[in-house]
Amino acid sequence: MELHVGLIVLLAALLHAGWKAIIKIKGDRLLTMAVVTLAGSMLSAPFLLLVTPPDPASWPLLALTILLHTGYHLFLPVAYDHGDLGQVYPIARGSAPLLVTIGAIVFAGETLHPLALLGVICLATGVMSLTFEKERGISKNPKAVIYALLTALFIASYTVVDGIGVRESGSILGFAVWLTVGDGLLTYIIVLCWKGRATLAVTRRNWRPGIAGGAMQVGAYWIIIWALALAPMAMVSALRETSVLFAAILSTFLLKEGFGVWRFISTSLAALGLFASKGGHAGR
Repeated sequence: MELHVGLIVLLAALLHAGWKAIIKIKGDRLLTMAVVTLAGSMLSAPFLLLVTPPDPASWPLLALTILLHTGYHLFLPVAYDHGDLGQVYPIARGSAPLLVTIGAIVFAGETLHPLALLGVICLATGVMSLTFEKERGISKNPKAVIYALLTALFIASYTVVDGIGVRESGSILGFAVWLTVGDGLLTYIIVLCWKGRATLAVTRRNWRPGIAGGAMQVGAYWIIIWALALAPMAMVSALRETSVLFAAILSTFLLKEGFGVWRFISTSLAALGLFASKGGHAGR
């Protein structure tokens, strides 16, 4: 991977952690998530005129992944209502690749390179140590951990569906744009029906941070798509998951959440595991 590509992918990881921090900061997290994803949809909509539409054969998978992304949007803010960004985000983001790896072994018969196996062990150790953290772990704050793990299930599921759908779509950018527009609109409609007028009130008050979060959301996604066209997917994906470290930094300095030695070690293990597991897949 060329240096400038790697640096831009790191920017995408920072953007991803940044828009998740906005969800944590602004009042009712579910309503804020709705505003951010709606803004992302609106920013993506003009690209509908510029990209090749995905092949109709991929539409069922596109519809399914829109539902899964929407579920992710709904579960993540609930997890944030019960736990710190520095706890919830690494568990949700770090558990998902672990679940995908296990599913690939069980259902797809994929083998693991020894480096990937080492990565999975590091990842599992880091994630589970966050789960059992003394001050905020499952014994003290079970709802945060449970919702974070449920969020990870959505991440793992839409990752698999996205991969299959993009291959059938014949248009990577078209699939991405349709997905971004669709899940943002669906998330907002569901929250609007659920929360009623409060959704409109929060939209009016928070449209500026909503646009900022939506821009970071879309920007991070498009950077990754661009990088995947230029560099090995394993390296791009590994660098992308450094967002767990950026989230830990943001949770400490922006949200004033605690970040002791234990959380540093567990988050670093999770990041190390993500690098190794993404870099060492041997294929089928």
